[in-house]
Amino acid sequence: MSTLFLRTLREDPADAEVASHRLLLRAGYIRRAAPGIYSWMPLGLRVLAKVEAVVREEMARAGSQEVHFPALLPKEPYETTGRWEEYGPNLFRLKDRKGGDMLLAPTHEEMFTLLVKDLYSSYKDLPLSLYQIQNKYRDEARPRAGLLRGREFIMKDAYSFDIDDAGLEASYQAQRAAYIRVFDRLGIDYVIVSATSGAMGGSKSEEFLAPTEIGEDTYVRSPGGYAANVEAVTTPVPDAVPYDDAPAAHVEDTPDTPTIDTLVAHANAHHPLPDREWTAADTLKNVVLALTSPAGERTLLAVGLPGDRDADMARLEAALAPAVVEPATEADFARHPELVKGYIGPGVLGPQSRTTGVERGDEDDAAIPYLLDPRIVPGTRWITGANEPGRHVFELTAGRDFTADGTVEGATVREGDPAPDGSGPLELARGVEIGHIFQLGRKYAQALGLQVLDVNGKQVTVTMGSYGIGVTRALALLAELNHDELGLMWPPHVAPFHVHVVAAGKDQAVLDTAERLAGELEAGGVEVLYDDRPKVSPGVKFKDAELLGAPFILVVGRGLADGEVELKVRSAGTSEAVPTADAVATVSARVREALGE
Repeated sequence: MSTLFLRTLREDPADAEVASHRLLLRAGYIRRAAPGIYSWMPLGLRVLAKVEAVVREEMARAGSQEVHFPALLPKEPYETTGRWEEYGPNLFRLKDRKGGDMLLAPTHEEMFTLLVKDLYSSYKDLPLSLYQIQNKYRDEARPRAGLLRGREFIMKDAYSFDIDDAGLEASYQAQRAAYIRVFDRLGIDYVIVSATSGAMGGSKSEEFLAPTEIGEDTYVRSPGGYAANVEAVTTPVPDAVPYDDAPAAHVEDTPDTPTIDTLVAHANAHHPLPDREWTAADTLKNVVLALTSPAGERTLLAVGLPGDRDADMARLEAALAPAVVEPATEADFARHPELVKGYIGPGVLGPQSRTTGVERGDEDDAAIPYLLDPRIVPGTRWITGANEPGRHVFELTAGRDFTADGTVEGATVREGDPAPDGSGPLELARGVEIGHIFQLGRKYAQALGLQVLDVNGKQVTVTMGSYGIGVTRALALLAELNHDELGLMWPPHVAPFHVHVVAAGKDQAVLDTAERLAGELEAGGVEVLYDDRPKVSPGVKFKDAELLGAPFILVVGRGLADGEVELKVRSAGTSEAVPTADAVATVSARVREALGE
């Protein structure tokens, strides 16, 4: 340690929000270069290399071969697939000195596709699986939590190429099994959940999430085994309700009721039901949203939800991708006088607006499309806005009095909602995404012309899969899951060193013995960090050893006079005296046992 390029910090950095961020900075594994961008220090690189080694071994076991693409790429392939625009502001765009458009790659589907197109032309070349471990770049609006959400990060991305859908399914399952082995070996607990594909495109999609309260992803699970990212949850659709004898809709004065709560209170006070009270679930909330396409075109959309549910922007963005979704602004409402805030009803939206000739604003004469939550089925009856200030319509019946342009999964998912597969009530949890696998299908192959000759000599489009692991995110998660109030506690298979040898004293015998034990351990294949700093107190050395987080700490100090050294097990918080003569054999055996050898 006297020559190791390392400075530890005694205080938590002011901008570090979560434990992994604080400890990786304090222990000198990483250094902040800019928001969401970090330099890797020697200890950090040692851990990173071990995480990458596990990934590489399991990719090879799955039959995938490693390549490496540049991070700086030309615009044209991404423009061809539409992702130059679809990625929106998350994409780092730049120009070269000749004015050519370039980008820093967020993912490399296009480059993998073009590489295979350049070199392969026959079904005999397939199946094929390629991968890389490479830096990726996304211009996160709010980078946070250190390595868990940065603007530069390291990802393993693999791609499979098959002649048909059966081959894609086999490749997908092989990668899925490899992911299970990777995360099992790393010691990260995970759940596999159904997911959406987002800007990646494709059909089948699953995420590997590590359950943790600091996670940004919300997912659901049921007692019967259903699991999905909340963005991918589908709503069980109720049966339609007969409405032949439903009461006619009627408009009532409801002054000062711009919110669901005020409306429900007024309805119960002035229009009581004979058998129960009105609730928010009896109301139809119509939310006006602004959608911005990748090309920058801005349009409005209205979504009808049961009044006891809020609009979930993440679910709406997943359903309406690649558009960016946000609430309509005051300026939007000003351009659409037919929209009376707080009293909007279906009469001025979607099909109703087109058939009744609603008078709209000058700037945008198009009807606002209208989508409904799947629970709003024909025959359901609602209290909703009458499109006049202080007035609502009661008993408005879906299918009879109003229809929509379609349905959308955009309402909040709640604890206790039924699982879509009937496997029980949903439980909500939070997690960090550490892996994501997609069946891309033919989207990129079609866009970029990746075809091969099949067994009959006919040109067919190759079908692809995409499989990503957040390597730096996995490292951060290991730090997040393996620490205490004193510092890091690395699992042995990813620790930068197996044993931290501390010379706790200035006596030459202490220094000589510590150096000898460190050398003998290292000669026997144990990775050792030796704290030989002559002018540093034992207390500071112990604090550094606990902060850096090697699985074992071997202390050579006062016990040496009695022929003993002290062996501490970092994760267990235990220590024992070991005869100096047996120290190398004892520690080596403990390390081998911890590594499962």
